[in-house]
Amino acid sequence: MLNRRRKDRNEQATRNNETSLIARGTSIRGDVQFSGALHVDGRIEGSVIGDGENAMFTLSEHGQVHGEIHVPHAVINGHVTGDVHVTARLELAALARIDGDLRYHTLEMAAGAQVNGRIARQADETQRNLPAPAQDADTDEATTA
Repeated sequence: MLNRRRKDRNEQATRNNETSLIARGTSIRGDVQFSGALHVDGRIEGSVIGDGENAMFTLSEHGQVHGEIHVPHAVINGHVTGDVHVTARLELAALARIDGDLRYHTLEMAAGAQVNGRIARQADETQRNLPAPAQDADTDEATTA
């Protein structure tokens, strides 16, 4: 299920021509701010911040992030130590491990993925108003008696 959209994600990243790679064996200390797509096979010690509503963050099974992640779209299959905030869509693959709180809008989680922290869905900007429940005449009489 997670792999069926891989082609679509790769095509989107290719169209942007703004794909950055942090290769396996590479370690970065400090915050990373990006636009387009960022693929991490290495290690980041600091925050990861995606600019723009189309920013795509991918953490491979070898990748690690020790810090907060703030992105609109993410696919995580590695280890994150810190809070994760995804404003649009988050996919947690089978080897994903998050040690921290998770906030998302849309979530797809494979069997085997782990979240060791609180999980909360971010509400839509527009709130829906529900109609008040209808009150029965019998209920009104019981409450006034």
